[in-house]
Amino acid sequence: MTATPAPDGAPDAAAVVAAAPVDAGGPVVTDAVRGAFDACLADADEDGARALALELLDRGSGAERVLLELVAPAQFSVGERWAANEWSVAQEHAATYVSEQVVAALAARTRARPATGAVGSVVVTCADGEWHALPARILAEVLRLRGFAVRFLGAHVPAAHLVSYLHQHGPDLVALSCMLPVRLPAAHRTVQAARLTGVPVLAGGAGFGPSGVWARTVGADLYATGAAEAADLLSARWPPPLSGHPALAHLADDEYTRLARSRGDLLRQLTEGLEARFPAMRHYDERQREATVEDLGHLLDFLTAAVFVDDARVLTAFLTATAGILAARDVPPAGLDLAVAGLREPLRDFPRCLGILDAAHRHLADAGHTHPAP
Repeated sequence: MTATPAPDGAPDAAAVVAAAPVDAGGPVVTDAVRGAFDACLADADEDGARALALELLDRGSGAERVLLELVAPAQFSVGERWAANEWSVAQEHAATYVSEQVVAALAARTRARPATGAVGSVVVTCADGEWHALPARILAEVLRLRGFAVRFLGAHVPAAHLVSYLHQHGPDLVALSCMLPVRLPAAHRTVQAARLTGVPVLAGGAGFGPSGVWARTVGADLYATGAAEAADLLSARWPPPLSGHPALAHLADDEYTRLARSRGDLLRQLTEGLEARFPAMRHYDERQREATVEDLGHLLDFLTAAVFVDDARVLTAFLTATAGILAARDVPPAGLDLAVAGLREPLRDFPRCLGILDAAHRHLADAGHTHPAP
């Protein structure tokens, strides 16, 4: 089948794919193929992106290869371009929409392989507040292609709603996606909700930390770094065990609860304190001030998540990423250290918070992002 002719200036899907070498899995997703797909995302060219993906499929590439070697890496690059200030939020959203439509087109064109054993039923969902649904959608399609019976619930599913759904449909497994550590408390609620119905949880996504360390903390039964690993793991260990145990005894000190409840007051105090220590803030226009307050709110949210799992790496990883984003926007990252220091006094009665803030300061100092004392 030949792809639809490309509009002027767009890469020709048939020509790009025809030039790619072929292996046992069909046309290889080469740098040229990825570049053509990236160009479609940059132009929000839904027709071109779909034509390229379907051309690979029609010439013999498996849908799983197209999903994991073309769509998923391209979407990762979308996030990198936004972080590097190369793309606006609008461009990132447009590109994500195109990727979602490509996944839908691949799903409509393909059939699942026959299951080799008992067909397992999986509910794929995102934690409450988690709006990055594309990785979960890709996982759902890979599992479907591997022969699992899949129900995809999409983004932002509250735990109470999930409990009701699980009672109604009785799946064998919940696959839970969490891309940001600030959603870890919500992820824990989802895990607990699944356990109430006797359903094990497979966790995945960057929000669960390096090697899935926080997936175990919130009590997930299994963890996988990506869709292919998840499918391989479930194929080898089906039915999955109900074996997770939360490691959250530290929450008995009530720091997390008090910190979460005081977010509004802390944000106000932090903003006022920074204005006193950094007078240039007083001259910010409305847009600059809103952006600054939003960034400070993110800082508080990542600190709160760090306290929830009792691990400073939640906050230090956020600071590393934010420093890079600020630098790309010509904003001195040293301001992060001022913000971290500004939280010490309001949180003087929170010993675990203070320990995490100390770790954050050392992390910023090691990276050369500290601010001279006034």
